[in-house]
Amino acid sequence: MELNGVRVSRETQERLQHFAQLFQKWAKTINLVAPSTIDDLWRRHIADSAQIFQLHPATDHWVDLGSGGGFPGVITAILLAEKGAGHVDLVESNQKKAAFLRVCLRECAARGAVHAIRIEEAPAAIQTCDVISARALAELEMLLDYAAPWFERNKNLRLFLHKGRDYERELQKARGRWEFDLVKHQSVVERDSVILELSRLRRLI
Repeated sequence: MELNGVRVSRETQERLQHFAQLFQKWAKTINLVAPSTIDDLWRRHIADSAQIFQLHPATDHWVDLGSGGGFPGVITAILLAEKGAGHVDLVESNQKKAAFLRVCLRECAARGAVHAIRIEEAPAAIQTCDVISARALAELEMLLDYAAPWFERNKNLRLFLHKGRDYERELQKARGRWEFDLVKHQSVVERDSVILELSRLRRLI
């Protein structure tokens, strides 16, 4: 099986397929993503989420903020399982969604753990990490506020964020309070979307 043109093992394919089955089951009772996108689950959510790991496939310690329906956190945890190393801490305050995420990690033999806490509380519970990810969570300025405590502890930290067509406005607004190094990756799934890779975050005000 290929995922965004990258071949994955049969075991990973089976894990992803099982995750998709769990997702379809749980989505009938709790709101995991916009209902209009469920029919396009593999492209809009699974392949889209896999892009982040494929941009940074090192076996690192990840933190995924607002993991919700498992994107990209569970997908990253499944792909790390193929490498046999690395770990994802998924942060999700909604208890029902957190329960769903725990089932997914357990049944898919993925490399991660779920923290059913508010994002603001996460830096105290998760002391360090190498990479932070978030998808469809909040505007960039707020995401940088969330990530700042981890950047203070790890100067080599990288932040990967899915953003839609309005990302330039968000960048301009965020630069009023922050300095950062930026790499823009064009999405291979959605023409109007990008993945922003930020590093060397510095607070201006």
